[in-house]
Parts: sequence; structure tokens; C-alpha cells
Amino acid sequence: MKTAHSLSPIFIALAATMSNAAQAADTPTGDGFIEGSSLRLNTRNYYMNRDRRDQHVDDSKEWGQGFIGLFESGYTPGVVGFGLDAHALLGLKLDGGGGTDGSSLLPVSDGSGKAPGSFSTAGGTLKLRALDSELKAGDLFLGNPVIAGGRTRMLPQTFRGFSLANHSVDGLLLEGGRASFTKLYNQSGHRRIGTAYGSLPDARESRHLDWLGASWSGTPGLTSNLYAATLKDIWNQYYYDLDYTWTLADGVSLNPGLHAYHTRDTGQALLGHIDNNTYSLHLTLGVGSHSLTAAYQRVNGNTPFDYINQGDSIFLDNSQQYSDFNGPGERSWKLKYAYDFAGLGLPGLTSAISYSRGTLDLSSADQGSRGYASWYSADGTHARHWERDLDIQYVVQDGRARDLALRLQWATNRGSGGYSAVDRDVDEYRVIVDYPVNIF
Repeated sequence: MKTAHSLSPIFIALAATMSNAAQAADTPTGDGFIEGSSLRLNTRNYYMNRDRRDQHVDDSKEWGQGFIGLFESGYTPGVVGFGLDAHALLGLKLDGGGGTDGSSLLPVSDGSGKAPGSFSTAGGTLKLRALDSELKAGDLFLGNPVIAGGRTRMLPQTFRGFSLANHSVDGLLLEGGRASFTKLYNQSGHRRIGTAYGSLPDARESRHLDWLGASWSGTPGLTSNLYAATLKDIWNQYYYDLDYTWTLADGVSLNPGLHAYHTRDTGQALLGHIDNNTYSLHLTLGVGSHSLTAAYQRVNGNTPFDYINQGDSIFLDNSQQYSDFNGPGERSWKLKYAYDFAGLGLPGLTSAISYSRGTLDLSSADQGSRGYASWYSADGTHARHWERDLDIQYVVQDGRARDLALRLQWATNRGSGGYSAVDRDVDEYRVIVDYPVNIF
């Protein structure tokens, strides 16, 4: 296996912003460390029930209460402004354990078979702003296509490292960074960065992930992103998307879009040989409060499309509540209907229902892969699975309970043999209540 030699993306990003800094060294910055500060508290009550119907075991039922406190300071005055962000996360078990845990909402059970009664973490970020650039170092909330912290459970995932962002051109974001550790959404402490589907040998994980990206939103109706990342000794990953909303008439729009990833092994190739091209296409027709989406997704490669463990860095159309439809050689399609009840005089109430179906030919899957072989079954040369999803959400629009959000999610997944290690016959229900409070 050849080792790739390349500059770290963060140093490329630093070089790109240094020229901008040199051109505007006299520009002041800062809105006041205290004057520009804010403190927010979000309470999240989360119930999750996962019924593994093909395993004849007890349902995984977990219920918890999360508290997410976020402090963000302003910047000190001057050409270079300094600031500080801090957060505290607390998760409390309301129900779970004794044979009913395991949905991934709460920490992994200890030897007693019960999840702990609470888990928590806290962190801080030093930040520096000069001209149109911002440098952060410490505990980061990240959300780009190659490294996005998971936010689908009670508490968010964070990363420890540094990032640099530049906004010199209106509508253009340039960013880069390095993350060396992560705090998973159902854990208290930090660990090295792993992957969602790969099984690393001897419990080894990557020492860090470097990323560099550009995001364009300066053209009305058009957005586009280009990102590259290196997960040390595992993969180089590249991402591109293009999304355009075309207004056909008053209240009528057409929205085509493309998402594409290319992943190749690098360095010591801890997960073995990877050569994976994955893409999805979607077309959405919007008419008033209605929208109808058709999507197609394809994985070209003999390993699954993989991403950061517990993360949301899978910007693909057919990544659903339960299944990602990302098996080796998988083809999948989806139909989705969404309705905004504001059209009936009920603002804040939205709904969506979708049906997704995927087929796999595992005859070419890499059964000898040291990182992915455990996900396949020899009797599943031709595997199929489908998922039906229902999502209903209501957000209070005014009054003392303004921004209180209630979300109900239901997923049904059914699959044939061969890929059952990932996509079992499962019914999954989620009830999520969010209440954000702006303290100052």
C-alpha cells in the first residue's frame, strides 16, 4: 500500500487567510467580550424504543433528560479580538437498564447490565478573530460534510482540536482544521476518532482528522460545497455537492441536487483497502405547502460508504432514521412527501413521510477486509431491505413556551439475509421534546 504525502489541510487554510490579513491589517474588530456574550440552556427530553423483531429479545427502551448549557463571549476590541466559549452537558437516565437499554441513547452498560444514572462533560474553546478570519482551539461543535458531530440523540457530539474559518468574500466560507479526540453523544470522556462501520484492529483509532473546505452561497438559489479530509492511516475522503432551487411560478419551485463522496485508503490503511465512490441525486417539487422528493443513491465499491463514528457526516439523500443505505455496491431509491401545516393556518406544525428501498449484490463485497468483513453474511449474495419513516414536529410560535418543540419519529425497517448485521427487522420510535432558553 502506498503512503500518500500531502500538506495538512489546516496549513493550507492558514496560508490562504494570511494574505487577506496582510491586506487589511488596520481593520478593527471586536464587539466587546461582555457586551457580545450570550448564555443559552437547552433542555432535551428523549424517549427511544428499538424493537428488534427478528432477534426475539427484549425491546431496547431508553428515556433520558439532557441539559445543554452554552456560553459564547464576544470579542475584545482591537485589530485582533480574543474570546472564550464554554459548554456543559448533562444526561440523566429516567428509564433504561436491566435488559431494556442498548438503543445508544445512554452510555454502554457496565457488567451489571444497567446504564449509569447520569453522564456529563464540560469543555471550553479559546477563539481569536482578526479581519475576516476566526481561529478556535479547544472543544468544537462541527457540522461539515466530512466531520459533523452527531446531534440525533440526547446530547451532541463534540471534537477536540482547532479550526480556522475565513469570510473575506461575501457568500464564500473557507475553513480548515484538525480534530484529535471526540466526545461521543452517549459518553462522558474523550477518545480517539473511529468510524461508524469499520472495525479497527487491536482497538486502534486514528490519531487525528484534518479537513479543508469551501462553501458557496453567494448566488441566489444556489449552494455548493467542496471538502477534503484525511483520517490519518485510514482514508482520504473528498466531497462535492451542488443544490439549486428554481422558482417556476408563485409558490412553485423545482430543486435538483447532487451529493458525492470519494474515499481512498491512506497511510497504514488500518481498515484495509478502500476505493469507494458514493453519490446521491434528488429532485424536489414544491407546490405551496406541499413538497415531493424523489432520490436515487449509489455506492460504487466493495466496502460500505463509511464516516465518523456517531457522526452526521453522511450528507446523502437516502441516509434515513435507521438505515444509511450505504452497503457495498448498493443501489437505493426514495420517495418522500412533506407538508407544512401553515397552509392550513397551523404554523409550526410540519410532517414528512418517506419510503426507501435498497438492493445489494454482495458477491463482489470484500469478504477478506480486515475492517468491514464482519458486516456481511456469506448467504446474502443478493440482499434487499426497505425503510418507511414518519416524522411529525410542532414548534410553539409565541407566548411563554415559544420555541418549545415536540417531535415524533417512527421508522420501520425490513431486510433479507446477508446484510442483517446492519439492517435487521426493526421498529423504532422516538419522542423528543426540546425547550431552549436564552438566559442572556
